[in-house]
Amino acid sequence: MGEPEQTWTTLGRRVSHQGRVRLVEHTVVLADGSEARYEVDESIPFAVATLVVDGDAVLLTRQYRYPIARWIYDLPAGAGHAGEPPRSAALRELEEETGLIANDLQQLHVFYMNPGRSAWPVHVFICTTGTTKGHADQSDPAEQVRLVRMPVRELDARIASQEIVDPTLIVARSAAAAQGMLPPVHAVAVR
Repeated sequence: MGEPEQTWTTLGRRVSHQGRVRLVEHTVVLADGSEARYEVDESIPFAVATLVVDGDAVLLTRQYRYPIARWIYDLPAGAGHAGEPPRSAALRELEEETGLIANDLQQLHVFYMNPGRSAWPVHVFICTTGTTKGHADQSDPAEQVRLVRMPVRELDARIASQEIVDPTLIVARSAAAAQGMLPPVHAVAVR
């Protein structure tokens, strides 16, 4: 740990794929001085997600996720727009996906989903002060979202049984417990 940690130097970059996903090929000089090419997912500037606490439960979304061909539980979430503050994006995504408007949001955690291949942070927020009714956006047939109220103990059991596969939900649960905003993670015997 006493050795200096070397960074890479970017010599250039070019878009190698542009669609819903944007891949950028970077030409870099590695710490040893050699040159390499490295693809980075630069699809969005950032992502947001909101954990809504409702008494002894949390409000989750249930969505079909095509890449893994299954329905999963996750958080109301989405992409931020360039120049949009993360908090505003989280409020927008929460209402679009659930029809709920958070009375207040607090920053819970920021992490990188895949720091080896993507450049965008995920800003996780928490709402502990209730919500009011807004208007869900159901215009995208590929994004049909169901709102689910799940007791925290059930969430913990589903995480332990590996039914919960969304990393942002797992990070949010852990961060909320670590910050005292939810009870400690309940240990569950998995069979």
